[in-house]
Amino acid sequence: MRLTVAQALVRFLSAQYAERDGRRHRLIAATWGIFGHGNVAGIGQALLETGAQDMPFLQGRNEQAMVHAAVGYARQSGRLSAHAVTTSIGPGATNLVTGAAGATINRVPVLLLPGDTFATRPADPVLQQLEVQEAGDVSVNDTLRPVSRHFDRITRPEALIPAALQAMRVLTDPVRTGAVTLALPQDVQAEAYDWPEEFFAERVWGVRRPRPDRVELAAAAAAVRGSARPLIVAGGGIRHSGAGAALAEFAEATGIPVATTQAGKGVLPYDHPAEVGGIGHTGTATADGLAREADLVIAAGTRLTDFTTASATLFQNPAVRFLGLNLDPYDAHKLGALPLVADAREGLGELREAVAGYRVDPQYTASYGEGKREWERLVDAAWGAGDEDLPPTQTQVLGLLDSLVDESDILVNAAGSLPGDLHKLWRARSVDQYHLEYGYSCMGYEIPAAIGVALAAPGRPVWALVGDGTYLMNPTEIVTAVQEGVPIKLVILDNHGYASIGGLSGAVGGEGFGTGYRFRAPDGSYTGDPLPVDLAANAGSLGMAVIRARTVRDLREALAEARSATCPTCVYVQTRTPDTVSGPPPAQAWWDVPVAETAKRKAAAQAREEYDRQAAQRRRHL
Repeated sequence: MRLTVAQALVRFLSAQYAERDGRRHRLIAATWGIFGHGNVAGIGQALLETGAQDMPFLQGRNEQAMVHAAVGYARQSGRLSAHAVTTSIGPGATNLVTGAAGATINRVPVLLLPGDTFATRPADPVLQQLEVQEAGDVSVNDTLRPVSRHFDRITRPEALIPAALQAMRVLTDPVRTGAVTLALPQDVQAEAYDWPEEFFAERVWGVRRPRPDRVELAAAAAAVRGSARPLIVAGGGIRHSGAGAALAEFAEATGIPVATTQAGKGVLPYDHPAEVGGIGHTGTATADGLAREADLVIAAGTRLTDFTTASATLFQNPAVRFLGLNLDPYDAHKLGALPLVADAREGLGELREAVAGYRVDPQYTASYGEGKREWERLVDAAWGAGDEDLPPTQTQVLGLLDSLVDESDILVNAAGSLPGDLHKLWRARSVDQYHLEYGYSCMGYEIPAAIGVALAAPGRPVWALVGDGTYLMNPTEIVTAVQEGVPIKLVILDNHGYASIGGLSGAVGGEGFGTGYRFRAPDGSYTGDPLPVDLAANAGSLGMAVIRARTVRDLREALAEARSATCPTCVYVQTRTPDTVSGPPPAQAWWDVPVAETAKRKAAAQAREEYDRQAAQRRRHL
């Protein structure tokens, strides 16, 4: 079959499927693209010739945002269906790097198809080509190597066959998945070749569920049986595995409490008796208190990042040991853990059977149950609406949204001060309601990711929650939502600057330097009046319906109107600084951000004293 390389690739992709638990999914469900001289006559022409029925096309506005949208889609699809992203050479390709890093860090599949410079080098250099004098085969696409799970450059037509098959293998590998890059020189894309018809046959890629090793399972069961105060830390692997029911059964059978990471929040509904909330620096007092006293920590489907471990200061019991239930041996061995390398659903199910009859002391369940109830009282206080005629605080915004949603709503967020408030306070009602990209915490993720989520979950209300700093990073895909009629609900919380980093700056002796969106004051700092930037008008100019809310009363009505809207709708509100009643509870655990060891300014010197005190509690778990 004689086709160009680009035509062959698109045709191949349209015949690929993923299958898990007997259910089949289109592996590459659509292709995002922005066209330039590096892909317009190759992949662009191939998409046109193939047709939307075989390979739907989505028009993006920013290459990074297209990757975020693809990641949102893939995560919402349980990592069983993904999108491809095609770009031209040059800045189109390098704009992929941030999105690719987020996909790989969060282990979510996305196929990147950047154009590349000529393989045959008829003119050297071409427009947008990076010249590396000591390495003629390097292009800007090589920046994608360290952030890709798999990278290949297709310099000959026949090389596409093994490269495409390897790409599908990695995309469907539950351990290795992430960004996969096939760099496509623009001349090779348009080159014709006689392809074997078998290359285009329908292929089904099974997504495996490895069961635990018998020896590891026996050791894990012995560790559980020997523990008095065990704690489960549930991460994103529970969600990716679809192991929420297995986790609930394990917790109900054993009485072991479950704390969740940002990626794991929601794997148990907030009102499940064993669910004790977020863990770590942005966690609840209940979960962090249990972590400090735990003698066994079952790290299930988590990478154990510094936010989860409070920078290695959280687990303080001298006798604490760890059990790592994870698909990836690399993660299963962290903190000197006993490894239980397995799919989360299979591992939890077999571990439950292996410890049949074991249950924690009733006093332990009663204790964390009361801690959970006490924390919920703090949530109620933070949610409290207060004076209806005042501007809301950020936590009051979240409280009003909490009172409005049901299990069908999905919240998308990634960066700023919102992740901390949400992790501590949000009451997740379903396994996929809480969509936080916190592995990379990438500002600008929310709006495009919400589009991807909405494409994967049509008919469900999808909320993109952003601060003003995040909004200004990446608002362009509002145009895509309008063009495609994707009715995302955007909530802009304007607090005139980088509030999260401003707070952190104050805590580490930086005095909020360079974090306000304000005019310069006479001393040169950004502490003058707020800038006259109208973000609501900006969103409206991009095609969104916009509702301005000035007070708590306005906001309640605006959120309800946005939820029922059938077009992309923005709710804009300027938040007020919280007081001690309406603000979120403070951090319940430390986070290591190094402070200047020597400084003339008093704030930095005082911050260093606190840093040294906290850092002294750090320990290595061996």
